[in-house]
Amino acid sequence: MQDIKLIEVKQDILSENKELADNLRTRLQQEKTFLLNLMSSPGAGKTSLIQKTIEKLQQEFRIGIIEADIDSMVDSEKIASLGITAIQLRTGGFCHLDASMLNQALEDLEFQDFDLIIVENIGNLVCPAEFDIGAIKNAMILSVPEGDDKPLKYPAMFSVSDVVVLNKIDYLQLTEFDTLEFKDRINSLNAGAPVFELSCRTEDGLTDWTTWLKNQIDSFIQG
Repeated sequence: MQDIKLIEVKQDILSENKELADNLRTRLQQEKTFLLNLMSSPGAGKTSLIQKTIEKLQQEFRIGIIEADIDSMVDSEKIASLGITAIQLRTGGFCHLDASMLNQALEDLEFQDFDLIIVENIGNLVCPAEFDIGAIKNAMILSVPEGDDKPLKYPAMFSVSDVVVLNKIDYLQLTEFDTLEFKDRINSLNAGAPVFELSCRTEDGLTDWTTWLKNQIDSFIQG
């Protein structure tokens, strides 16, 4: 019986993507452009958090937004209505962004003209965690209605995130969400990753998040 050759396609794809991502990160560092990769499941509040972050930081930083969706331009239209430059990436079926997609978007955006670029990744807790897009920091949002067990079900996402945002804390009294258990589960996967509890609707806790992000950008630009 003839031997069958096994080709690890996924491994090759991830290796090529990582090389391009590292190159993008080097270029961002040279231009002092801070790229934040924002990930979550659909409906967790990525666009709302971006809008609130823009409101708080647009007087201090030149901000650009890259929106990614399988289809539609709804989110980019919301951002553009705020007077902020936005690029829409329509993946046409892909459930994640990769470094090559970001490379194209950054060129179209002329990224060197911005201090902060926020990427709203595809709403998905699996695929986006596997693909490095060249970001300076990775952030993820979980909303209270999704439950405190998500770190157990999607450990890769919580492991690759530099910071976690718990959104919709105004719903806490209506659920059995255990914030202490949630933080313990994150800490077991990603010790030291800060967790910010906030509500985009009421703006409770929002300043802690934007202060953290501002300090990260300032440190990056000065370094």
